[in-house]
Amino acid sequence: MALVLHAGKTNKNAYKTLIAAEYSGVKVELTQNFEMGVSNKTPEFLKMNPIGKVPVLETPDGPIFESNAIARYVTRLKADNPLYGSSPIEYGHIEQWIDFSSLEIDTNILHWFRPIIGRAVYLPLFEEASIAALKRALGALNTHLDSNTFLVGHSVTLADIVMTCNLYLGFSQLMTKSFTSEFPHVERYFWTMVNQPNFSKILGEVKQTESVPPVQSAKKPYQLKEPAKPKQKDEPKKESKKVPAKPKETDVAEEEEAPKPKPKNPLDLLPPSKMILDEWKRLYSNTKTNFREVAIKGFWDMYDPEGYSLWFCDYKYNDENTVSFVTLNKVGGFLQRMDLARKYAFGKMLVIGSDPPYKVKGLWLFRGQEVPQFVIDECYDMELYEWKKVDISDEAQKERVNQMIEDQEPFEGEPLLDAKCFK
Repeated sequence: MALVLHAGKTNKNAYKTLIAAEYSGVKVELTQNFEMGVSNKTPEFLKMNPIGKVPVLETPDGPIFESNAIARYVTRLKADNPLYGSSPIEYGHIEQWIDFSSLEIDTNILHWFRPIIGRAVYLPLFEEASIAALKRALGALNTHLDSNTFLVGHSVTLADIVMTCNLYLGFSQLMTKSFTSEFPHVERYFWTMVNQPNFSKILGEVKQTESVPPVQSAKKPYQLKEPAKPKQKDEPKKESKKVPAKPKETDVAEEEEAPKPKPKNPLDLLPPSKMILDEWKRLYSNTKTNFREVAIKGFWDMYDPEGYSLWFCDYKYNDENTVSFVTLNKVGGFLQRMDLARKYAFGKMLVIGSDPPYKVKGLWLFRGQEVPQFVIDECYDMELYEWKKVDISDEAQKERVNQMIEDQEPFEGEPLLDAKCFK
């Protein structure tokens, strides 16, 4: 008996098994004319999976459901399959990324997507939380991929197959170019994977969505129900879809689901500062000559020590910076994740040295007198650096600030490999 996969032709969870089968040389037949909502409700199907979910793999030894389990089964049918790595630690990392892909990527994509297509109730705050969680996961994935072509080792593994199939729904339905551009290494990884021959044979041509689908009106917005009140007994007339009744004062259900104004950032509540950060950023960007006389002097003329503070940062693990491009990508990823502070910060990051290990040092201007707590909470890179507040009454520290803003070379006796600016 051949292996038969019960699922629709466009089911991204079925793709995991079909791609794994291509790499493993295992023959898997996709059942013909499968109709979701019909085929998976038949008595025959429910014997294989009592809750009617797809895909299900029919094998000579009995059925298997859950897409990751099916993909693992097919992969193990080939002895010493490289899709499972070449050592116990690689096997562990493959399983790690399969779980990460399912729990952090796929779950949050589905939480975002299902309400849009009417498969779940639409709650704006839940959507916002799902997108935030997805971005956090993509940020972690992006960091891993800035120095890795594949998730584990130097070739495709089952982790890459599962991850790519889970990202497929996001790229094709939800995540526009403006969304994914925040995660350039994830972009590079995804397009590399889907263009591998065994992937493209199953997926065909993959195109990135140009827009997020509108929320289906039948589910928007969802109202939290309260116990019915006598004067609201005629409410079923809502089905007419005509002009909805005006909310009554007692109709707190509608009020509860209305988007609440976001709380202000604590930095917005600080007393006004004489320093206009955007003016400094423009001066920095537009000064091409006489930088000391124009930009540096202008900075200190603008600087407000009561409204802003300056900080030096030093990477704690410089002995690990043995590869130049990896070190540069590490700094680039940090600056990318600092985007949430763009309104409140300016930064310079220097990669120092002509030979490894390279040193990473930085200078940051923050609104307020401390490193903002929301940055510490949201940008995990912060804990990788030692932070020291600049004492501007110390002329030596003040001159160091000038040199870092200016990208002076040599810096502290060493050449600069690169200098990056956050503005």
